[in-house]
Amino acid sequence: MTSLKCAHRRHGARILDLRRAALDCRPASSVRTAMALHLGIVACSAEGAALCYRTLCAEAAGAMGPHAHPEVSLHGLSLADYVDCLERGDLPGVAALMLRSAGALAAAGADLLLCPDNTIHQAMPWVLPASPLPWLHIAEAVAREARRCGYRRIGITGTRWLVESDVYPQALSAQGLQWRRPPAEDRQAMGRIIMDELVRGDFRPASVEAFQQIIGRLRQDGCDAVVLGCTEIP
Repeated sequence: MTSLKCAHRRHGARILDLRRAALDCRPASSVRTAMALHLGIVACSAEGAALCYRTLCAEAAGAMGPHAHPEVSLHGLSLADYVDCLERGDLPGVAALMLRSAGALAAAGADLLLCPDNTIHQAMPWVLPASPLPWLHIAEAVAREARRCGYRRIGITGTRWLVESDVYPQALSAQGLQWRRPPAEDRQAMGRIIMDELVRGDFRPASVEAFQQIIGRLRQDGCDAVVLGCTEIP
């Protein structure tokens, strides 16, 4: 998940956090409408999927009342299977894994699917034509919120696979927004921190500082906001 709270100004570049937007399945729909759905979470990393579930339940109370949240089902295959496909550049293979979860969630009665993993959204061109259910597209939700907030140039953070992909450039460009990728050295540092630490729930002060420095450099490159394009980064 990425979140639509436009908060935190350390380095002068605002951070787009995607929590409420993840509940908005269409641009014109309300959070309350989305709350009435049975939501299916397609898990990739355990840490990210757990945060997605907790966030859905926490944010729901504001629209549905104390302790209330929508019906939620979660299905996840091994993260190692996804990583194997990503390392081989096998996006159809990633899509096949996502569709296995989609089928399981459809059988469980879900109405709408969301995947809190930004990186595997690269496989959406293979997923959507074969999916039994509609999906929330995380990058499209972020891009809509960035435009609504009045931002103009967005820095992209996340795994190397995500940052080097077209997931966010396409979504941001469709909203008339400029975007910037960090340089190769920063992409490698982010990828190491995410895959070696964050997906394991290992959050280190030195890694927080490293991300803040990367965000600072994006600000120097003219960015007025950054996407935290990995569920665990916020």
